[in-house]
Amino acid sequence: MSFEEARVICVVYLSVIVPAVVYFKNKSRLPKWVLPTYVISFLACALGWELWFTYGWVDGVAVDLRRSESLNNWLPRDINWLMNSLGDAGAVLLGGFWIMWLFAKRDYQVFNTWNWPAFGILMVWCIGQNILVEMLLYHDQLAEGKPLSWAPLSPLGPYFNPVLFEFNDRTLMLQSQLPWLILPAMIYLIVLKINKNTN
Repeated sequence: MSFEEARVICVVYLSVIVPAVVYFKNKSRLPKWVLPTYVISFLACALGWELWFTYGWVDGVAVDLRRSESLNNWLPRDINWLMNSLGDAGAVLLGGFWIMWLFAKRDYQVFNTWNWPAFGILMVWCIGQNILVEMLLYHDQLAEGKPLSWAPLSPLGPYFNPVLFEFNDRTLMLQSQLPWLILPAMIYLIVLKINKNTN
């Protein structure tokens, strides 16, 4: 196993474990919307694109055919979508809400009414992390010639998937960015609705 493969495996497992540990250690102090938001985010990620990208259901190539044998051994195809969805929901979305709250000077009001600057922070976090993931971790799995499936939150599919930019022989493509352009607003609206219904 190469260092790069080990790094991918560590990041994937840590992005699942760390949010779970943080949640259970701080459960009594966290707002009530955190757990339902985590569950809804997990389902949105799994059904929105992770299952589709993992199995290549519609005009895509399954993940186990797009990556090395070592990664297939440590992240088998049948748990790949699960681990990625848990990491997306916990480390990315809930982590993004935490960062958003910090930038709002720890004002919980950002979870009660729409706040454009706070939402901007969330978007920068979600898109920024996905660019890093695509360029540094999954670049070999998402390269040109390894098409991803169409997915509900990536509605242009492999049919219109231009390269947004290239760096160091690595490409950033539209298809894998689309979910993170769509999902953060949806989840933020859900948080606002949960808070409205519980207050």
